[in-house]
Amino acid sequence: MAMPDDLVELGRVVSAYGVRGWLKVQPHAAGGDALLACNAWWLRPPVAPGAAGNVLPPARLMEVAASRPHGATVVAQLEAVPDRDVAESFKGHTVWVSRSDFPPSGEDEYYWVDLIGCRLYGEHDGQPRLIGLVRDVLDNSAHAILRVERYAEDASEGLQPLLGPKGKPLEELVPFVSAHVHTVDLANKRLDSDWPVEY
Repeated sequence: MAMPDDLVELGRVVSAYGVRGWLKVQPHAAGGDALLACNAWWLRPPVAPGAAGNVLPPARLMEVAASRPHGATVVAQLEAVPDRDVAESFKGHTVWVSRSDFPPSGEDEYYWVDLIGCRLYGEHDGQPRLIGLVRDVLDNSAHAILRVERYAEDASEGLQPLLGPKGKPLEELVPFVSAHVHTVDLANKRLDSDWPVEY
């Protein structure tokens, strides 16, 4: 089967679990639900030291026979992993799932991967104005936080990064709660907020 082009990294194998070939996976942030819902995982070995560029090693499709939550981790039995020795050989592999296999999100619930790359707008003088692009989503246990790289929108030059005094990109941390981000339009990769920033 060809590797899908919409794979999303959701976790990392941290160890074998038990003696029957189960794997213990540490999910990335909110990736546990998607891992538990999908019965096909793609396992990718760690990047070898000194590997050239950003080329990722190929991933291997593995069918999930069973999975369940285990504390803050997910444990799973894969059909092609018969015993603990084989399970140990997957330690350090990252676990990827096709975005199209994710279960539907609930009302007013969003997968973090879908928020990355969205443009976040605020209001300035009563008009929407770009704050920046969502580069990451962080978890502070109470709620998600958007890490937004600041950009200005220029009609002739497009997006221009905003830099600080030392030439580093400016960033803004915005709580992803309805009190501050009131509109989510994933189809247009746009978020609207009332978050106060300096323009």
